[in-house]
Amino acid sequence: MIKFCVRLVQRWLPEPFIFAILLTFVAAVATIFVCSQTPLEVVEHWGDGVWNLLSFAMQMALVLVCGSALAAAPAIKKGIDALARIPKSPAAAIALVTVVSALACWLNWGFGLIIGVVFAKSIARQLAGVDYRLLIASAYSGFVVWHAGVSGSIPLTMATEGEIGKVTGGMMDLTVPVSQSIFNIHNLVMVLLVIGAITVANTLMHPKKGAVTVDPELLSDVSDVSDKSDVSDHPTPAQRLERSPILSWMIALLLAAFVVLKLGFRGGSLDLGTVIMIFLSLGLMLHGTPMAYVRAFGKATTGAAGIILQFPLYAGIMGIITGVGASGVSMGNVIADFCVGVSNPVTYPLITFFFAALLNMFVPSGGGHWAIQAPIMLPAAATLGVDAGLTGTAIAWGDAWTNLIQPFWALPALAIAKLSARDIMGYCLVDLLITGIIICSGLVVWAL
Repeated sequence: MIKFCVRLVQRWLPEPFIFAILLTFVAAVATIFVCSQTPLEVVEHWGDGVWNLLSFAMQMALVLVCGSALAAAPAIKKGIDALARIPKSPAAAIALVTVVSALACWLNWGFGLIIGVVFAKSIARQLAGVDYRLLIASAYSGFVVWHAGVSGSIPLTMATEGEIGKVTGGMMDLTVPVSQSIFNIHNLVMVLLVIGAITVANTLMHPKKGAVTVDPELLSDVSDVSDKSDVSDHPTPAQRLERSPILSWMIALLLAAFVVLKLGFRGGSLDLGTVIMIFLSLGLMLHGTPMAYVRAFGKATTGAAGIILQFPLYAGIMGIITGVGASGVSMGNVIADFCVGVSNPVTYPLITFFFAALLNMFVPSGGGHWAIQAPIMLPAAATLGVDAGLTGTAIAWGDAWTNLIQPFWALPALAIAKLSARDIMGYCLVDLLITGIIICSGLVVWAL
């Protein structure tokens, strides 16, 4: 089965940019025929949506670059390399990477997405015989639990006062605490079972012979980011400033002070922007001087090309799916109404999950799912007597599940690993099938 999935993906999964182009036209044609929209309306929806993810794309690029620059700091590299020496066999390496990545993603998806791949690369540099493609796939597979974790955007939005009322047009005035979603016992059991399952599956997928390994020298991220090469016997004032650790610490402490103020005294959450600020602050401190950090940052920016290129296309697809034409309906509403029409209280969470999973192929964004599904799914759940926390969690799991085969979120990981989507998605397809059984079973048990 593993060989079949790997061959299938290698043969049929195109470059992520091509995948985004194909999805664009699939969404456009489907909307024209299903929603009775004209081609001009679809083009307008697409054009209006193209730039809607600019700020998010910048955040994702900064997560990648700041995370990579932080990982290149001498102290961080030593710490990661020390942990990477723990596993003594390929199987142990695969298992450790999977668990570390999954737990990190459950705590914060931005941090976990970066640290898992950096950790995997460090192991590949030190442990001979481990399959590099499977190692990176294992690091990325942990991302499947992010939306069921403490940084999940939909559960956190439901726990924010007034957000459900806003998205439902005042139809529902309630708040769903995280105790009914993230920390519900059903959700926690599902998370543990999923992490355990992908750990076992990834370990068993390692080939007994013929592992694809990489020359450790090719995995070096940042060779020398120090500023010693600029040292002269008589440095200029500008050179003294460039090599001054005082300036790095001043701006790093300013960033750290804001993070402490936000999280400790203003009740803020550990969102994506906060993670970026933490990465940036720590990177500045650990690199020591402004020029050392500038060099590390510059070397890391080359990996952000895929994000910059593809995010506008996915924003355009989101515009097509959510756009309402003269017919008065959008593609998202049509699919959501269908799901509601064929459901009962037990099957409703399951159908909601599969709708979210399908929608994620076209709109790989938790915020996009909330905007499309919440106005329809939450009121319908109330009518059917289905718990709102269960409904929101089903949407969240569906959004995260198909990330295993949707290369959108793999772009930062692939950029750091220097691989293509075809290299890892075959293994992720196996994880998709296994985790799907667990998640579906968990949602049905929760609904009973």
